[in-house]
Amino acid sequence: MKGEKLEVVRGSGNVFRDLEHENADAEQFKAILAAEIIKALDRERLTVRAAQGRTGIAAADFSRIRNADLGRFTVDRLMSVINRLGSRVDVKVRVRRAETVAHEQTA
Repeated sequence: MKGEKLEVVRGSGNVFRDLEHENADAEQFKAILAAEIIKALDRERLTVRAAQGRTGIAAADFSRIRNADLGRFTVDRLMSVINRLGSRVDVKVRVRRAETVAHEQTA
């Protein structure tokens, strides 16, 4: 290690893309939605049981979200959870050509 030069690589802004996941954009969006759900639970000091009582969504699902176990969730289901917690989701979409994304990763 001593004397070795480390190369710093700039990420794409999407850790799932950097790790070459097949559905990186969807996984990133799900992670953002899950983080917003966790923020809502924390802001209102809701346990998973209290969240279940308020929303009708299983406490186990809130536990999965807290543990970032999002495999069973679709984007629309996560948005529904946010809505049931009393928040709304505004989505801004920007579509770019794949070559632009690949070029930016190497720049």
